[in-house]
Amino acid sequence: QNPKTSAIVKQLVAEGNAGELQKYFGSRMEFGTAGLRAAMGAGLSHMNDLTVIQTTQGFCRYLEKNFSDLKKRGVVIGFDARAHPPSGGSSKRFARLAANTFISQGVPVYLFSDITPTPFVPYTVTHLKLCAGIMVTASHNPKQDNGYKVYWENGAQIISPHDKGISEAIEENQEPWPQAWDDKLVDSSLLLHDPYATISKDYFKDIQKHCFHRNINKETKLKFVHTSVHGVGHKFVQLAFKAFDLSPPFAVPEQKDPDPEFPTVKYPNPEEGKGVLTLSFALAEKDGAKIVLANDPDADRLAVAEKQESGEWKVFSGNELGALLGWWIFTCWKNQNQDACAIKDVYMLSSTVSSKILRAIALKEGFHFEETLTGFKWMGNRAKQLMDQGKAVLFAFEEAIGYMCCPAVLDKDGVSAAVIAAEMASFLATKNLSLTQQLKAVYDEYGFHITKASYFICHDPKIIEQLFENLRNYEGKNTYPKFCGRFKVSGVRDLTTGYDSSQPDQKAILPTSKSSQMITFTFANGGVATMRTSGTEPKIKYYSELCAPPGNSDVEQLKKELDELVNALEKHFFQPEKNNLQRKTE
Repeated sequence: QNPKTSAIVKQLVAEGNAGELQKYFGSRMEFGTAGLRAAMGAGLSHMNDLTVIQTTQGFCRYLEKNFSDLKKRGVVIGFDARAHPPSGGSSKRFARLAANTFISQGVPVYLFSDITPTPFVPYTVTHLKLCAGIMVTASHNPKQDNGYKVYWENGAQIISPHDKGISEAIEENQEPWPQAWDDKLVDSSLLLHDPYATISKDYFKDIQKHCFHRNINKETKLKFVHTSVHGVGHKFVQLAFKAFDLSPPFAVPEQKDPDPEFPTVKYPNPEEGKGVLTLSFALAEKDGAKIVLANDPDADRLAVAEKQESGEWKVFSGNELGALLGWWIFTCWKNQNQDACAIKDVYMLSSTVSSKILRAIALKEGFHFEETLTGFKWMGNRAKQLMDQGKAVLFAFEEAIGYMCCPAVLDKDGVSAAVIAAEMASFLATKNLSLTQQLKAVYDEYGFHITKASYFICHDPKIIEQLFENLRNYEGKNTYPKFCGRFKVSGVRDLTTGYDSSQPDQKAILPTSKSSQMITFTFANGGVATMRTSGTEPKIKYYSELCAPPGNSDVEQLKKELDELVNALEKHFFQPEKNNLQRKTE
């Protein structure tokens, strides 16, 4: 019943354009653990009014099956600022249609009245003890995309078997219910609640538990620039700074207001490095700021850059910022907890493709470190399990610039991470230390961890599958490579098949998934490299790391060794020319 998508389809039918119609209707968007992610537009393969109604009907039925008190507790729904005028789709419109679906079945809905950061949804689920949460966002994807991200009652993103259960329920509930299209009905419903004011207040109160140097914050001369890259973050980071008694950061004027066109950047993703930060650097030069903080458009990720003595800007990698925040959060915890026994209940987590720097800190300091599969859904769920056992989970991170610094949000949160990074920088400034100098100090103490990650783009799933199958049958059937160029392979873990050469029974400890490709190679020189497919983009990613014990300070030599290892990995395992892979372009 959406006139715009309807017109697009009728036009294609009139033109007899079977190819395009096949693309639109040939297959339904797959509902996975990350929910939905696709371009907005007509047809079952895109995000639009109909597919959002169908998805929500399925999700609603699945929740009814799992929670006898769904009609008492309800769900929360949030949205970002994305919009797609050609198809009439927008995050707000989708959120209202989803709310309408639940309300039509007598389920209370806490629908935010305005845009919010993604972490506000998991926070609200836990804080108000709801059954589930939905965030309508495509995070840092290109502007035409949108998504539908789902949280369970524990406040973490769903993991299997929920994705499968929801997917089946969507298949069974495809015909829109009687009043499905009439989202105006929600406005007069007694089941509609707006959590915006209370959640804003309570969230900023909760993150203040992680403010340890209020006096320094009040006095600091350090200046910060913040960009929300045309997304939702501006207002919330300003409020977070206020909650910590820090002077507000300078906001990049061209990027501070939400704009679904993302006009000043090619990709609205701070992970892509300096290109996204050009305007931030210019403002920092003008205002004499030393540090740039950048959120992605839904404010669940954070990038940080610091001006060096040379005048150059250093953008910290996700692993470097993870090392700094891990060191900082542990240091703050230690200052608050003098009891030597308390440390045995302290945990930090990171994903298996992230740097192992937290493991090195944990070994030396005596707390626990665990690694999980890639993605915050695994860290959020594991953190909740540990917290339910009375453990303290201080910090979790992934190399894709995602940080969980407060246990009140069991997902990555770029708002709390931004203000905690600012307090850390302000504290270090009182000791005449920069973030860059402190990072070196962390590596000096716990051992250098040099990492390098990138990706290739490949739009052909067959080529991707063939590439990984070749690695599994490298020198005959069921044999993995013994060398990568001159580098000897000492171990292989394949989380697609469940094989791990380092385990006595050759079975991997981490859960395996046949639906995604992921192989990790350990090398005799102490290097580790993982190759994996992306769940949300047409990419084959790789992550590599060289860990040295404390005291080995020849960083240049380590970097050179890792560069050579990565070159060998690209040449022998990816074979970009043969497989027609497109490199990540700066």
